[in-house]
Amino acid sequence: DTECWGKKGRHGTGALGAWPGGAARPGPGPSRAREEEPDPAGKEEAAPAAKKRRLAGGERYVPPPRKLNTGVSFGAEHFAETSYYFEGGLRKVRPYYFDFRTYCKGRWVGRSLLHVFGTEFRAQPLAYYRAAARAGRLRLNEEPVRDLDIVLKNNDFLRNTVHRHEPPVTAQPIRILAEDEEVVVVDKPSSLPVHPCGRFRHNTVIFILGKEHGLRELHTLHRLDRMTSGVLMFAKTAAVSKRIDEQVRQRQLEKEYVCRVVGEFPEHEVVCEEPILVVSYKVGVCRVDPKGKPCQTLFQRLSYNGSSSVVRCLPRTGRTHQIRVHLQFLGHPIVNDPIYNMEAWGPLRGKGGKIGKTDEELLKALVEEHRSKQSLEVLGIGEEDLNSSESKDCGNSELSLCGNQDGQRGEKGWEEKDPLCVECRTSRRDPSPKELVMFLHALRYKGADFEYCSSMPEWAMEDWEE
Repeated sequence: DTECWGKKGRHGTGALGAWPGGAARPGPGPSRAREEEPDPAGKEEAAPAAKKRRLAGGERYVPPPRKLNTGVSFGAEHFAETSYYFEGGLRKVRPYYFDFRTYCKGRWVGRSLLHVFGTEFRAQPLAYYRAAARAGRLRLNEEPVRDLDIVLKNNDFLRNTVHRHEPPVTAQPIRILAEDEEVVVVDKPSSLPVHPCGRFRHNTVIFILGKEHGLRELHTLHRLDRMTSGVLMFAKTAAVSKRIDEQVRQRQLEKEYVCRVVGEFPEHEVVCEEPILVVSYKVGVCRVDPKGKPCQTLFQRLSYNGSSSVVRCLPRTGRTHQIRVHLQFLGHPIVNDPIYNMEAWGPLRGKGGKIGKTDEELLKALVEEHRSKQSLEVLGIGEEDLNSSESKDCGNSELSLCGNQDGQRGEKGWEEKDPLCVECRTSRRDPSPKELVMFLHALRYKGADFEYCSSMPEWAMEDWEE
């Protein structure tokens, strides 16, 4: 979710939310690639022209913002920023230098950079930002920031260069189910976000398809949660995207999922119409609440092996985590759901909406439970994400560090440790491939003039056992 650009001035979409996550190459900044919105079919945003003019009374000049240019965001220069390697059943990204850019947010106007860092981006101490400024890692309107006490103005353009580390994802390949002149349909593995957002960029479906399959300029037609696998469709042209979007708006698109849940699910069809409310965009948590958005899911049991059930899911609406939250409410959460089948929800694990905690207490308990298991990476978040300010996610329903992003691989960015990068000094336990799989799979998508299916996952077979 991004903010709108007003006629009287442009306010940023939150790229600074990622500022605390690292540092940049020492010395003069590298050459820069284009900027882009997180949406792969989004709009490019050019940096302000580096021209100056005299102002009376020493007033600081702010270049006017440039107009947005429509077009696909990601090209060869973005895909070349870094490379993959595979280890222990995981796909990993070599660390690389990267720019986060944004126009000044409305609430930052009239505040100093130091104040913004100290109140909204607390993942790093103020000493870090002072050191980053001294190293030329922070720029304002393409000029190095010399004084963090500088007061921000409307249309100020900020750039932060960081040494970026991405979480690993499963090494399972993306399988192409169908491709013609209009669409590309893939079987998405679990743990992969659809498009760049938060800590993920190259470890996303969009980047892997571009880098390894030569499939570029794709338009996202729908999204799957990062931990959900299965059928995922992309349009190759704007016209096709518009046509299928219209089917979605008119509810002509049928979606069928399959999952494995705890316990013996009822044999009869179950309809859940409980409204769903987002608790946290940052951690990616929702719950049933009367103040939530209306939704409906139909469930049908397919099999039961004595301890868990395979269930067919037919969502009639498309709320965040809808299937997962409704199954939790019914007392049959997905067996390996890293959010909705956790002890943090209480002895009933959220059945019937009975939690016994405030939202703040729930989030704290969830984070602490994963922290104790050294499994924050499974949530796609790190300690620095938890310490920065809350913001809405970029559309994958799992993450929150959004913004206009532009990057290019730095010299030896993955071979050498960066002196200011916290990640370079941190040793983390890799998740196992098993931890990166959740038993929820998009099995079939059907529209007015198309139908695409994937094969049933191994864990959904009737005789499957843990």
